Amino acid sequence: MNTNHKLQAVLFDVDGTLADTEQDGHRLAFNAAFKQFDLDWNWDIDLYGELLQITGGKERIRFYLEKYKPAELNRNDLKEWIANLHKTKTKHFESLMEAGSIPLRPGVARLIHELRQEKVKIAIATTTTMENVTALLKSTLGEEAIGWFDVIGAGDIVPLKKPAPDIYHWVLDQLGLSAQQCIAIEDSENGLKSALAAHLPTLITVSGYTRLQNFSGAVAVLSDLGEPSQSFTQIEGTALDKGWVDHKMLSNWISL
Repeated sequence: MNTNHKLQAVLFDVDGTLADTEQDGHRLAFNAAFKQFDLDWNWDIDLYGELLQITGGKERIRFYLEKYKPAELNRNDLKEWIANLHKTKTKHFESLMEAGSIPLRPGVARLIHELRQEKVKIAIATTTTMENVTALLKSTLGEEAIGWFDVIGAGDIVPLKKPAPDIYHWVLDQLGLSAQQCIAIEDSENGLKSALAAHLPTLITVSGYTRLQNFSGAVAVLSDLGEPSQSFTQIEGTALDKGWVDHKMLSNWISL
């Protein structure tokens, strides 16, 4: 096989892809932070689904203010206040993680272990903070899991967040690989747009909030990565011959 078309790395998104963190993780952590700041805001499940169209927690708070609480925009220290509110939210999210409240999605741990065995690099490309990534990996895969990833691109490491391709360009640069040697795994339309703009073949595993989004251009759209004992449901793409994503399946997609 031509090395240019051999799978060299898999780039994982985090929220919604590694774990279904949004509805019962980040949303609850935001609400806990609001309470701590004596704010009478409550982001219910439907409202949070709307706010998820904005990537990045600080950006999401600002969007909420602009749309629902415009009077708050008059604060002199607005940027710093949002940053502190977001920092508090991150602490609440880490506590949820440490309590083991948020498990990995089906097939994630199995695929990560298999890729390591196959000597395929693994990386993370996310808009969530490094603290959130660390908390999730430690609570689900163990203390040493951070070291398994060759590159972790997280938070504000690039100026523009998804759907801009910046985070993927940054991760590819750090890996020293071309997009054609890699595949991205995402759960959202914004994530797909970001990866495709960086020319990455992209697999979608939908999450609760993203099922009805437009995934045109993905190599396939699945319910999850699947397990030998529990097959994924295929939503879009050419029919697959087994019910779980493995190294061989990912390799086939990049050589299409």
